[in-house]
Amino acid sequence: MKILKFNAIWCSGCIVMKKIMKEIEELYPNIEIESYDYDMDEEIVKQWNIGEIIPVLVFVDESNNEIGRLIGEKTKKEIIKEIERLS
Repeated sequence: MKILKFNAIWCSGCIVMKKIMKEIEELYPNIEIESYDYDMDEEIVKQWNIGEIIPVLVFVDESNNEIGRLIGEKTKKEIIKEIERLS
């Protein structure tokens, strides 16, 4: 599984989740996390149909197919619950 993280420097929820995602990376070293900027990475934002609410975490399988998505600021517990559900 891989996580695509969509955020922006002006997004307060994204700033809050930055620390949480660092902890997630340490807890799950086998999960690759790719980070994209909402304003700078327009093509991939369109490709994954990211709406106006960020941050967005898109969970993808080994074939790069979406298997889950979390929209908006989430707690560490909520993210772990989704990872465990999808694993």
